[in-house]
Amino acid sequence: MNTEKHLDLICMGRIAVDLYGQQIGSRLEDMGSFAKYLGGSSGNVAYGTARQGLKSSMLARVGDEHMGRFLREELNTVGCDTSHLITDKDHLTGLVILGIKDEDTFPLIFYRDNCADMAITRGDFSEEYIASARCLAITGTHLSHPKTRDAVLTALEYARRNGVKTAIDIDYRPVLWGLTSIGDGETRFIESEQVTEQLQEVLGLFDLIVGTEEEFHIAGGSTDTVIALRKVREMTGAELVCKRGPLGCSVFTDTIPDTLDEGITVEGVRVDVLNVLGAGDAFMSGLLRGYLNGEGWEKACTYANACGALVVSRHGCAPAMPTKIELDNYLERVGEVPRPDLDSELNHLHRVTARKTEWNELCVMAFDHRIQFVNMARDVGADISRIKPLKKLILQASREVAKEANLQNKLGLLCDSTFGQDVLNEVTGDGWWVGRPIELPGSRPLEFEHGNIGSQLIDWPLEHVVKCLVFFHPEDDHALRLEHEAKVKEVYSACCKSGHELLLEIILPADMERTDELYLRAVKRFYNLGVKPDWWKLPPLQSESWDALGSLVIERDPYCRGVVLLGLDAPQEVLAAGFAAAAKQPLVKGFAVGRTLFGQPSKAWLAGEIDDKTLVENIKANYHNLITLWRQRG
Repeated sequence: MNTEKHLDLICMGRIAVDLYGQQIGSRLEDMGSFAKYLGGSSGNVAYGTARQGLKSSMLARVGDEHMGRFLREELNTVGCDTSHLITDKDHLTGLVILGIKDEDTFPLIFYRDNCADMAITRGDFSEEYIASARCLAITGTHLSHPKTRDAVLTALEYARRNGVKTAIDIDYRPVLWGLTSIGDGETRFIESEQVTEQLQEVLGLFDLIVGTEEEFHIAGGSTDTVIALRKVREMTGAELVCKRGPLGCSVFTDTIPDTLDEGITVEGVRVDVLNVLGAGDAFMSGLLRGYLNGEGWEKACTYANACGALVVSRHGCAPAMPTKIELDNYLERVGEVPRPDLDSELNHLHRVTARKTEWNELCVMAFDHRIQFVNMARDVGADISRIKPLKKLILQASREVAKEANLQNKLGLLCDSTFGQDVLNEVTGDGWWVGRPIELPGSRPLEFEHGNIGSQLIDWPLEHVVKCLVFFHPEDDHALRLEHEAKVKEVYSACCKSGHELLLEIILPADMERTDELYLRAVKRFYNLGVKPDWWKLPPLQSESWDALGSLVIERDPYCRGVVLLGLDAPQEVLAAGFAAAAKQPLVKGFAVGRTLFGQPSKAWLAGEIDDKTLVENIKANYHNLITLWRQRG
């Protein structure tokens, strides 16, 4: 077939949801909570290669349920093609329960009885689809069952006659071949003549075979690695890559020598091991980057070893996979980074180059106020209980404006959990930018409204942005400034740990001097402390000050999302001037304005002077007008 190669790679095999125990050092019996990640060997490789810049595609089945949708969405976020990730209405998505007891003990249970990815058939894909890729990569597990084996052999036949390279990660899991008790997913090697025979039947169909020493033992039918490799060589002219853990890997392109070191051997990077699970999939991801880009074995193996080293130092499999930017940074500095898990630059890159959503512009309705709503109600004699339904009506106005002003991928809100939990619950999952505050309103020094920040974030949806307002001044009393700074550093550390983005809002206290220069000094101070928020929220500045801020942010954190402008209850004409001053600064992505939009209508509604419909229409008119001013800023 003369089909254009618009894909680099098709990954065919296991894809599942990994539920990772979060208590390091515990038995699975003692786990109190689990983190949910994309998993499964082929799923991890599809994800990992996409992060490395390859155009990968996932060929598998997932269930017609929440976990299947989760896997599809995760792959889509890294640009992996899911056109052949088939939704199976008769089988559930596979699950894996995993734990980290110590560096040698990783309890694991596969929940894969009649699961979706094992239901794949030759009818699920066409020869044209397979021919559209430069490489087809499969995993050994799918050779363990007649049905999946038939699908794999069909795909390999299509690949071989269309010039598509073929690769296999032996991926030997005895439990998935029925060789252990069903609860023993941790055992990595059991000799089996039957498995060896079934693997050897297909070895000649591959251009690239990758495995650990033990995996080559099962493929070659010998526990002597050199003998096993020689047996494999008798059956295939494929290039063989033998993974050797901390020793790196060895590549054999021709005759197998007397020792592994006589192959093309690239030493590995030694790191402290947290979690070996997923390291092989990371290795394969890096290897395929170099292999398919024609960079030679030295480079391909360097990528592979480094990917594996990074993943063994982290929790999880797919989310631990490095991005291309992160991996290249690591390789430039590898001699200086004995503990990648503790390297602040590397951890920051992992955090910011793997973001799932782009926000190039934001028009945010900010109604996370608490004291202001309470005071507004008291001023007109309204019961505080009316604040909750009021916030629901503000959300209604926001929704209607979103449709009328075409704010898709630009819409956001700031709302609190004190009076607006119903709002947060309703909007979460709808694709909005959602921020929520953590500060005790008006606190100076900064205090958290609901206590310890770490214990708060464990209950938050990951898509919620942590908004922290600090009334900070560079000329604050030394003790007060240190207290502020310690709190902000605590928030930033908590966000890095939890995976939430941080919006840091700075307002200079009303009773102290306020200048653009002081705002610039405040931002610089937090960067000096190692705080790199995803977002800044600042008042309007002069155009030259925006230029200075832009230069500062590019120097300190070029991956910063940007700035949203706050309103401080200013009239719209004042905000329009602020928008114009920021018009030429790409760092300024939009606004997060509240009382200017909802203040007067809300007070009138609380006083009983207007009804729900009038409230919504008035807020909408203000919101529309501000959006127009933003879009016309020049």
